[in-house]
Amino acid sequence: MIRFPATLPALGLAALSLASPALAQTAVKLDGRCEKLVIAGQDLSAFCKGTLMNTVSRNRTSFDFTTGEGRSLSFSGNGAQQERTEETDPLQPINLVIPSEKTKDGVVQGPLVAVGACSFSTPEPGKTAIACEANAAKGVYAATFVTDTKPAGEGRPAGDAAPAK
Repeated sequence: MIRFPATLPALGLAALSLASPALAQTAVKLDGRCEKLVIAGQDLSAFCKGTLMNTVSRNRTSFDFTTGEGRSLSFSGNGAQQERTEETDPLQPINLVIPSEKTKDGVVQGPLVAVGACSFSTPEPGKTAIACEANAAKGVYAATFVTDTKPAGEGRPAGDAAPAK
């Protein structure tokens, strides 16, 4: 039987498990390949880093993509509204995009109301993909990230226990 590290099931379950009144917070870092990053219609795919953060705080879920050039993009939505597509993959509606840019004066963020979604495949042996797309007043925002899933224990630092059930 193949078991998956805690990072991958968290994508599908973190938002739903935190829909309760508890104010829990979860952050999961995924390593892999960023295949696409578009911020306000500008293609930054060549600069996108090979890490993705999936954060759940209160009832909001976000998928955070970054570049090596000091820019980032977060897709954010209400985790309690998570749905399933016809293919049974989870679908996270997005109602906010947060592009950020590091400047000499610090980090400048400009949250924008958006309409879109992030979809992600249920973790299984092989590749797991996270794809987000949203439209906002300043244009199209899109990102695609692919990670390889691994059986439990593979690639885990010594002493790091398997996820609790």
